[in-house]
Amino acid sequence: MGSEKLRKSKSVRTTISLPADDHVELEALARKHRVSVAWVIRDAVQKYLEGQPPLDRTKLNSRGEQQ
Repeated sequence: MGSEKLRKSKSVRTTISLPADDHVELEALARKHRVSVAWVIRDAVQKYLEGQPPLDRTKLNSRGEQQ
């Protein structure tokens, strides 16, 4: 189920907090597809990013904030 992009790029550990209801849904989805919750989240992030227009990086400061 994983994509080539996910397997080839270097991983960075990130911690997030989710509402309990969202986590329960993620666990159910992961069980249904026999993957980890982490895989479901990585897949969702990748799909979200693929649907976004490129950022105009010239308008962002070093912290990624708009100037």
